Amino acid sequence: MPTEGEPTTFAKLLHLMFLSTFWGMQIWVTFISGLIMGSNLTRHTFGFIQSRLFPYYFHLGSFCAFFNLTIFAMYHPSELLTEEETFQIIVLFICVTVAGLNAQWFGKITSEIMADMHLIEQSCGLGKDIGLSTNREAYNKLKESNPKYKKFSHQLTLYHNTSSLCNLCCIICNGISLYYMAANLSTL
Repeated sequence: MPTEGEPTTFAKLLHLMFLSTFWGMQIWVTFISGLIMGSNLTRHTFGFIQSRLFPYYFHLGSFCAFFNLTIFAMYHPSELLTEEETFQIIVLFICVTVAGLNAQWFGKITSEIMADMHLIEQSCGLGKDIGLSTNREAYNKLKESNPKYKKFSHQLTLYHNTSSLCNLCCIICNGISLYYMAANLSTL
């Protein structure tokens, strides 16, 4: 149900709120809180907090991306799209898709694997070290001696990296959308 004419101020406000909420969360979670917590908390505390925080982060991001696409599409009927607007629809669609995959699959599986690894680590007296890069030798020895842990470690690497790429993709998509909005502002 495309809407003809200019978007209302309320529609513009909603679009801006959803985009800025998602962008702000992404910047905070990815570049600020994650780095600070990762270098100041024990490995297991950091993992526990991330496993509780990320489902909300991923689902709220998916929600924001979906409504950004919906609002934009309502005011840009497909038969009237310019090349720039078509590109913007594609960017918003990619963002919704990738955010949804991260919320429903990659993020969830990453947290589950991490929880399984933490149980094994706890049984070996590991996980109390502060910072993510300390005591790597003990974790490498555990990988060598425990095939189940080694398997979890490889799976965690795969799913965590995929989840991180999804997150990075959404950051890029939202950056492009912010640029599009800024380029189309008539005034501040």
